[in-house]
Amino acid sequence: MQLINHEEIVDAIEFRRDALVTFRSKEDGGAVLMRRCAPMDYGPSRRAHDKTPRYHFWDWESDSPRTHTLSLLATQIESVKILDTTFDPASFVTWAPDWFVGRTTWAPFN
Repeated sequence: MQLINHEEIVDAIEFRRDALVTFRSKEDGGAVLMRRCAPMDYGPSRRAHDKTPRYHFWDWESDSPRTHTLSLLATQIESVKILDTTFDPASFVTWAPDWFVGRTTWAPFN
């Protein structure tokens, strides 16, 4: 059962609200993982061959030494709970972003 509220996630992007994401990890053989994340965007991956839109999160708890970006298809997500805590995009955005989802509160990272 998927508990994804797209509009709530888009609002969390705009208002910089953290999210608790429960998902099935392809890298871990389909194991269900839970991570505290910052929702960043929704749209196709610029790296994947499959251009199906997906949710892009900054994974605060990633164990990857290379990246903290977590890009998930809706079918991988079990649930997304929007938290009361907020994040500062300046703490992780180190590139010139070209977002799919518009935002007004992320200056200068709009």
